[in-house]
Amino acid sequence: MTWSMRLLYAVLWLAGLLPLRILHAIGSVFGDLLWWRNGRERRITTINLALLETQDRALAGQVDARGVLRETGKAALEVAKVWSGRPQQALALVREVRGLDLFEQALANGKGVIIAAPHLGCWELLSYWLAARTSLAIVYRPPRHSRFEPLLIKARGASKVEQVRAEGAGVRSLYRRLAAGGVVGILPDQQPRQGEGEFAPFFGIEALTMVLVPRLAERTGATVLFAFAERLPRGAGFRIHIEAAPPGIADTDLRVACTALNEGVERCVRIAPLQYQWHYKRYSISPPGPKRRLY
Repeated sequence: MTWSMRLLYAVLWLAGLLPLRILHAIGSVFGDLLWWRNGRERRITTINLALLETQDRALAGQVDARGVLRETGKAALEVAKVWSGRPQQALALVREVRGLDLFEQALANGKGVIIAAPHLGCWELLSYWLAARTSLAIVYRPPRHSRFEPLLIKARGASKVEQVRAEGAGVRSLYRRLAAGGVVGILPDQQPRQGEGEFAPFFGIEALTMVLVPRLAERTGATVLFAFAERLPRGAGFRIHIEAAPPGIADTDLRVACTALNEGVERCVRIAPLQYQWHYKRYSISPPGPKRRLY
């Protein structure tokens, strides 16, 4: 790591000594600053929530841009607790697990398990929790600024998670791991590059969707589960949710499979809608036909 990344890691380590409620309080203030700054994060969040309202007014009524940005701030600060090199302290923040039987049954089947973990709540803590129970490989996309990659590898390394790049040899290793009955974690709601995904509805709007999860499931017979760590109020900790995948997730028709994948993400988001990454340009690539410009 460069000296600047070492310094940043040291700051994260020190911040991790603070109680979670303090980190969340600071994060909430940071979210308010994003709101008042009226920059990129607020603009994209507002656009996405306006799109959501055209499709699902009931869900949109539970979400407001300022509340989303406050949760975004909490998410940015709470990683200090997870990345501080003290995994047992981080795991102690898990207060409840819902759907544990689904996970244990999938492990017992011995056919491999794919954990689809949306950008919802604290996905870094979810990785720690999974790694404490089984050998785990997570798929990641290298950060835009390469100097951050060694920091990510070191910060996540305390949990003994195997970190696999979403490319070439890394993807091939996932097939081998699943064929041997292993467990793989994937963030399923990242927009792939043009030409590398399949368009499918996400909250009723066509979105370019990754095909990695459906292809892995179809070719290996692995069980797909959706999971996330919900942030509890007032820094009380986290509740882990594990959900069965919708039917069709392993369909050979990628349109059917990606629709099921997005439905699984939607089900998770409906449990804690403020904690989703609504500041992400999820619809920036248009489907075939007249071009749209949303952002």
